[in-house]
Amino acid sequence: MNITLTGATGFVGRQLVSRLLAAGHAVHILGRALRKGTPSSVRFSVWDAEESDPPEESLFTADAVVNLAGEPVGQRWTPAVKSRILSSRLQGTTRLVRALAGFARRPAVLVSASAIGIYGSRGEEEITESSAPGTGFLTEVCTQWERAADLAEALNVRVVKLRMGVVLGPEGGALARMLPAFRWGLGGAIGNGQQWMSWIHVEDLLDLIVFAIQQGGLRGPVNAVSPHPVINADFARALASVLRRPAVCPVPESLVRLLFGEGAEVALGSQRVLPRAATAAGFEFRFPELEPALRNLLR
Repeated sequence: MNITLTGATGFVGRQLVSRLLAAGHAVHILGRALRKGTPSSVRFSVWDAEESDPPEESLFTADAVVNLAGEPVGQRWTPAVKSRILSSRLQGTTRLVRALAGFARRPAVLVSASAIGIYGSRGEEEITESSAPGTGFLTEVCTQWERAADLAEALNVRVVKLRMGVVLGPEGGALARMLPAFRWGLGGAIGNGQQWMSWIHVEDLLDLIVFAIQQGGLRGPVNAVSPHPVINADFARALASVLRRPAVCPVPESLVRLLFGEGAEVALGSQRVLPRAATAAGFEFRFPELEPALRNLLR
């Protein structure tokens, strides 16, 4: 298949490129600049999603489009950062769908990233794809982001919105940020540790993206999370156990809020999310349980 990809320089995007190439697909990536080390077989087109529509050559032969681009949310949310978080997703997705409207031949599927942030913080409630959106900044971002992607349905393009949880991998994301402290024996729960974490092994996420491309009956919101979420305290204990270190240094909620401001909700919010749509479609997780997933990642 010919697959066009945005967000190819990110933690997930880099690994997805390798996965798609290994499976024999042709990959065309869109971005501001070509990342050093990108395989020579990958086609590249310059695209600034905030400035212009994607170039025609990047889409006119595409069988599938995977849209992963967006400003990272794991940082202090100043007004400028919040603006970039929203605009990078909304502008990019809107321009991408608008460009597809100009082609007589369109890709069969658009797999567009979203996040479980759409549900807000929900305490102990079990959340599925049929659960209503929550409240807060991330809910607003994800809702607008998904609406922009949904416009492709009117073009007879199947749309899959992957609502990603905490993606675990040693080369980026939340786990990479936690590892130094835990390796020094200075890790622990965040806040009171009772907030639910919905996580996914990066290999399962890559599998799910490929599954979404190939599974013609899958559409709409899909929770990209393991079927076994854990509370934060149990996550800290499992990570410490795998590293053979103690987990006795909790991070006070006040410190998290001091460092990240409003963005602290990413770490302190409670989201007990289940992947009902994926499992109903027949997707099988390779790493459904946390400790084996961590052992695989950190072996």
